Amino acid sequence: MNKVHIEKNTVQETLIIPLYARKLCTDRFPNLYQDPKAMEMLSRLDYDFAPLERQSTGLAHQFGALEVAMRQTDLAWEVKDYLKTHPAAAVVNLGCGLDQTGENCDNGQCRIYNIDMPDVISVRNELIPPSERVTNIAADLNDTTWFEQIACENGVVFFAAGVFYYFKTEQIKALFNSMARSFPGGKLVFDSAGRRAVKIMLKTWVKEVGITSISDYFSVDSLKKDILPWLEHGSVSARGYMLGYNDLCDPSVPRFFRSLSRLGDGLMKMKIVRIDFE
Repeated sequence: MNKVHIEKNTVQETLIIPLYARKLCTDRFPNLYQDPKAMEMLSRLDYDFAPLERQSTGLAHQFGALEVAMRQTDLAWEVKDYLKTHPAAAVVNLGCGLDQTGENCDNGQCRIYNIDMPDVISVRNELIPPSERVTNIAADLNDTTWFEQIACENGVVFFAAGVFYYFKTEQIKALFNSMARSFPGGKLVFDSAGRRAVKIMLKTWVKEVGITSISDYFSVDSLKKDILPWLEHGSVSARGYMLGYNDLCDPSVPRFFRSLSRLGDGLMKMKIVRIDFE
């Protein structure tokens, strides 16, 4: 099989970093996370992974891999939980990149939708051609005409990993309320963080795009203050991002990492938020 060449400083390269992180998760924390599809895809790429391999030995990058592992397993748990009662539901990956969490949750009956911007979907279609029950949709999430492409008569579960930090709060309000009206009985799960953590995460990005303030960007310090006052037709709950679904007592996880995880869930208010549309 011919390998797909990835050029430096391109859209394709920006998608490689989170893909490699999922490979690092699988290598470093095999009892907590497995993503064989990521491993397979990386083997098909013509790309110099040496810089990423060198960085992967550092503690900061390994803890970052643990964060990715927890986020993806948390979201996958919620997807699979919904599929228990809605086996033929639509599973929708919002801002998918090259992530295959939806495919990893496939129960043989559900329909899987991957949504991202056109340039990303173009790369995805080349590397991961959609199968019979998988649909890739090129769309801006804020242009809700993509709703029309989701077959939701048997239920729908949406999930987003590392996406909504880059949305303004007003955009989130409009998107979530449109989803609540259009998909009653559906479920949305996503990772969130408090205002302090979002400022840290977006600091470099904000400078690159010329934004001087991030106060308008979506963060969640409190469900009661930051979501419930404006959410229409839905109930909200949350668990800790790092320790809400797993105690991380696996031997592969250094004790120091568990301490950092408690700090993340606590001080940084890192959460997996679940909204059940009513």
